[in-house]
Amino acid sequence: MVPKSDQLLIVVSILEGRHFPKRPKHLLVVEAKFDGEQLATDPVDHTDQPEFATELAWEIDRKVLHQHRLQRTPIKLQCFALDPQTSAKETVGYIVLDLRTAQETKQAPKWYQLLSNKYTKFKAEVQISLTLETDTKAQVDSYKAKAAPPRDGKVLASLAGVDPKDIVAVLNEEGGYHQIGPAEHCTDPFILSVTIAFATQLEQLIPCTMKLPERQPEFFFYYSLLGNDVTNEPFSDLINPNFEPERASVRIRSSVEVLRVYLALHSKLQIHLCCGDQSLGSTEIPLNGLLKKGSTEINQHPVTVEGAFTLDPPNRAKQKLAPVPLDLAPTVGVSVALQREGIDSQSLIELKTQNGHEAEHSQKRVLTPIKEKTLTGPKSPRESPAPPPPPNQTPPTKDDATESEVESLQYDKDPKPTVKGIGSVPASLAQPEATCGASEVVTSGQKIAVPAASHHFCFSVDLRSVHDLELSFPVNCILRYSYPFFGSAAPIMTNPPVEVRKNMEVFLPQSYCAFDFATMPHQLQDTFLRIPLLVELWHKDKMSKDLLLGVARIQLSNILSSEKTRFLGANGEQCWRQTYSESVPVIAAQGSNNRILDLSYTMTLEDYGLVKMREIFVSESSQGVPAVDQKPSSPPPAPCPSEIQMEPRETLEYKAALELEMWKEMQEDIFESQLKQKELAHMQALAEEWKKRDRERESLVKKKVAEYSILEGKLQKALTELETREQQLASAETELQRERKELQLERERNLQELQDSVRRARDDCVYQVELERLKLKQLEEDKQRLQQQLNDAGNKYKALEKEFQQFKDQQNNKPEIRLQSEINLLTLEKVELERKLESATKSKLHYKQQWGRALKELARLKQREQESQMARLKKQQEELEQMRLRYLAAEEKETVRTEQQELLDIRNELNRLRQQEQKQYQDCKEIASGKLGSPRGSGLEEGLDDYLTRLIEERDTLMRTGVYNHEDRIISELDRQIREVLTKNSAS
Repeated sequence: MVPKSDQLLIVVSILEGRHFPKRPKHLLVVEAKFDGEQLATDPVDHTDQPEFATELAWEIDRKVLHQHRLQRTPIKLQCFALDPQTSAKETVGYIVLDLRTAQETKQAPKWYQLLSNKYTKFKAEVQISLTLETDTKAQVDSYKAKAAPPRDGKVLASLAGVDPKDIVAVLNEEGGYHQIGPAEHCTDPFILSVTIAFATQLEQLIPCTMKLPERQPEFFFYYSLLGNDVTNEPFSDLINPNFEPERASVRIRSSVEVLRVYLALHSKLQIHLCCGDQSLGSTEIPLNGLLKKGSTEINQHPVTVEGAFTLDPPNRAKQKLAPVPLDLAPTVGVSVALQREGIDSQSLIELKTQNGHEAEHSQKRVLTPIKEKTLTGPKSPRESPAPPPPPNQTPPTKDDATESEVESLQYDKDPKPTVKGIGSVPASLAQPEATCGASEVVTSGQKIAVPAASHHFCFSVDLRSVHDLELSFPVNCILRYSYPFFGSAAPIMTNPPVEVRKNMEVFLPQSYCAFDFATMPHQLQDTFLRIPLLVELWHKDKMSKDLLLGVARIQLSNILSSEKTRFLGANGEQCWRQTYSESVPVIAAQGSNNRILDLSYTMTLEDYGLVKMREIFVSESSQGVPAVDQKPSSPPPAPCPSEIQMEPRETLEYKAALELEMWKEMQEDIFESQLKQKELAHMQALAEEWKKRDRERESLVKKKVAEYSILEGKLQKALTELETREQQLASAETELQRERKELQLERERNLQELQDSVRRARDDCVYQVELERLKLKQLEEDKQRLQQQLNDAGNKYKALEKEFQQFKDQQNNKPEIRLQSEINLLTLEKVELERKLESATKSKLHYKQQWGRALKELARLKQREQESQMARLKKQQEELEQMRLRYLAAEEKETVRTEQQELLDIRNELNRLRQQEQKQYQDCKEIASGKLGSPRGSGLEEGLDDYLTRLIEERDTLMRTGVYNHEDRIISELDRQIREVLTKNSAS
């Protein structure tokens, strides 16, 4: 449990604001978010100076606070405008607080301006204070923020009790490691290391418009490893970056499951190429592939993620930069390794056990190119020098691709490597000595004890040639191998590269190498039987990174079964030599195990017998040009006069002069040789500088060519678009001319048609006027004729009226006057009867309307019944539809027939009325003439006609309702009554 004094409170005091706009219908709320936990203030009025007066606090302990400060975890405050009616939230702006500025001492509040301010015309500010307070009170729930939402990442079943947000890397300063996960469960030690080995095409990251510092700029790689800022040694040449590969390592205490979850949460490692405080490009290394689910590789050997990763310039999408070709893309070689602490030493102990009782002294390999950095705290490696590696560090295996590339970079500088050093594997180690190409000798100043049973061996291998290439493209190959048993883990390579094509055999330059070492014969035999010599075939290309094509396995035990030949050593001792030659296939390193080519080699093993010396001194002096005694001879003394006269050439003067001349000549030769060596060194330096400048110019030319090709593509695209637009404009112009001509022709044609139509209309008008004039003339003539007829008819009417008046006067004087009065009485009765008939007719009409409504209601009820029947009988729907159509047709037909019948009735009524008028006229005549009969017969006939008319109307009314048809009983009864009335009428 954390002590009470280590419990802290991060207190954010939000006091007030200023320069806000007034919004009476809105409220202001400030939400603060830290490490996934969110707190909010109470809503306040949206005025120009809102008063928040709120403190927000998070509980935290010192270690977690330290970790958050290393990771630069921010505290983000967001301001919202809240509408209480609709509950809508509008983002006003935000403020980011740096946790590193929080102190335990009381600090004065500061004004912070809102970023991404919605109110662009107002510079809204909030007064905030950020402090740390010691949590001396008991834990109160009101101080606790609500639980943060679970972060992304799958948690295994075994980690059900661990919250992913608690899985952070906490530095243990006393132990010098980072703790990931609960300390009581996660106790397995691990080592996470990152190696930056090489970089290529870095000049592509600098655009032509970018200005670098006037002084020589320094570039370096930067990344953050578990919160520790790491940078490598700066370099100044982007075209040929020359920096030593460096490895940064951190110690971790965790478990495999927790570490897998942590790597899933922090799945990417960003590496930046920087110049000062500016990032020129970056790349991301995926870390979630180190520990795969269900994999146990970490328990056997280190797991790695390595390769050449492409560096992308910042804001490539924003700048809309064109993609760079793959052969010109800037890359950085990175290797990320994760291993259990101590797994290498365990494997080395197992190897020693298998090899027998081998040497207890283990020495780091010679010429290792990788610098070690051990990160135990947040301090930058540039501020404190990296500690040297431990003396018992074992060299990496040959399968480590990154170190192979690093070593190839280091040894490319020396085309004739001299392998010298102390062997690390043989137990009885004598003076190991290897010659490769040149006859240089390197010794060490160490004193090493050699057992008496050790033999002095000399093993030489000559990679003679390669032939029978199976690839479709030529290979610019070098061969590379390493065998630590011979005393050095440094790789041996052929140089320079040779080009190999199909159906040709190529002899390899500088392919012979000899190793002098001391060991016991049974150890030599056991090692040769167990460990073959792996020869790697590499393809070198100036424009890209070296490519491993394949590996050839040379079984060294074959030489042990070859025939031995005897020879005498330098001191006359008896020695043995065994020689073996063979061709082996080179198998592809990736993909299927296909043969690439064949390698012919010769190996020789010489046994010089027991080692006589028990202690060997090794020095590091190298013998180059043979030393010449440069001590000048003193001039010879003058001869004594008492000496006897001798030959001139026998005199001391002559000999002294001759010796002086020979010394002068020798000094001239030495001086000339030194001048030649200096000249050769200067020429080599000039050649190297020329090659370097040539490579720089070539890379710059390639970069310019790439940029110009991109610009040319854009220009070509723009020209194509312009040509297309020009063609479109030309075609549009042609179409416009054609349409203009068509419109002109159409206008002329319409104008001609309009003129023709006007002319025709004028002619028609003239003709119509003439016709109207003729008609008017004819009408006037008809008018005159009719006027004449009217005058004649008027005269006749006056004459008839006079005659009728005379006749009336005559009749008034006759006895028929009484009859006329009776006629008048009868007429009054007739009028009364007609009035009664009209009322009866109206009652009948009302009855008909009521009857029709009842029939319609009955029809609706019947229709509803039919619809219910149709719902029950869906199968007869089509038949009912056809019946309905027939019924509609019959109804239409019946309507037409009814209308015809009504017309016929009207015609009959007109005829009847005409007949009545004629009959009345005749009755009048008969009355006037005294021949008037009994009116009862005519009254009976009129009653039958009215009755018949009423029956026909009732039948037609019933038929029009659509409820009845001719087979119904009531319709049949009406038809019968109509027939009877017609029979009676005809009989009367």
